[in-house]
Amino acid sequence: MAEVYLRRLSRWQAEQQRDAVADVHVTAYRGVAGEEYRDRQGFLHRFEQHVQHTGFDMVVADTAGLVGCAYGFRVPRTGEWWSDFRGGLPADIEELTAAGRAFLLAELMVLPAHRRLGVATRMVEWLLTRLDADLVVAVSSRSGDDGDHDSGGPGGAVEAAFRAWGWSRLGILGPRAVSDVGSGAGTGAGPYAVAHEAWIRRPPR
Repeated sequence: MAEVYLRRLSRWQAEQQRDAVADVHVTAYRGVAGEEYRDRQGFLHRFEQHVQHTGFDMVVADTAGLVGCAYGFRVPRTGEWWSDFRGGLPADIEELTAAGRAFLLAELMVLPAHRRLGVATRMVEWLLTRLDADLVVAVSSRSGDDGDHDSGGPGGAVEAAFRAWGWSRLGILGPRAVSDVGSGAGTGAGPYAVAHEAWIRRPPR
């Protein structure tokens, strides 16, 4: 298999690559037959909003074309993003968010043929290496859909991947917050009327 190279894209470059990224999204999440167009259009709509967020940053994996993508942006400073969190939100998480020091890993996807080769791990690490934030947040489907991760397989594969990457499970985030920012890492293109698991990590220094 050809070597996979990583590239960091500017906001302008990301917008120019939106169709190629949407192609990866549709293939990576293996949408329900007949729903590919809706999933693609839904992703493009979210992506158009995501690139406008403060602190947007994006890394892509490339061979002869895109095979993976990871991007994110600052968690909105307002406390509304955490308003659907189930249980008590730790004070330091709330403070870092209010201070603009929290970064959301909004999307992480790898084509099926390039999974379990460390591509997702490399993209996440590269995305976070120059990150000027004190906290990284990701949300994943509670169903165990692992479309983006190297580990693969059903059940607890997403949890295993996050823990292997040094993330900690924070708790359950309701659908209202998730719908504000898109599907999040590992959730696929499905409906948002479900709760998601919130994961956190302190970025490498």
